[in-house]
Amino acid sequence: MPEPTDPALLERLSTLFAARDRDDMAPTIRALLAVYAEHPDDPHVLYEVGGAYDTAGEEETAAGYYERALHAGLDGDTLRRCLLQYGSTLRNLGRFDESLAALDRALALFPASESVRVWHALSLHAAGRSDAAVAELMELAADGIRTPDLLRYEPAIRGNAEYLRSLDTGS
Repeated sequence: MPEPTDPALLERLSTLFAARDRDDMAPTIRALLAVYAEHPDDPHVLYEVGGAYDTAGEEETAAGYYERALHAGLDGDTLRRCLLQYGSTLRNLGRFDESLAALDRALALFPASESVRVWHALSLHAAGRSDAAVAELMELAADGIRTPDLLRYEPAIRGNAEYLRSLDTGS
């Protein structure tokens, strides 16, 4: 089991993340690579470097850092975010089965995460499994939108989601 990341290092990473400019990730990547040089095996550093490359549109590079971060021992919310971002990156690279595997793992570990459910649906759609993707989004709506208008139709929404899921040949 890896040693816990030093709180001061986590704060440093947080500061770099907060200062990033999504339209110009080069300064953030440079700053994170300097931290990486000091802490090459830290899972949080690996994750943040991967995320910076991902934001910069360098998915192949990002995927490698995400893989290393996952193997180095992430946990908690950082694990959830890494699995989501890794799954999204794999989808962008056209690696749909791997994307769904990462997101399936995230769903198993974090079943209440709305963001994981949305990205899972997106990867299902990208993999040509639109029925399952719509079913997932319908269930997410039924679970999370608790207004009188939607509650009135909740059984129908869930029934239609179940029907659509039954049409999915990839599951």
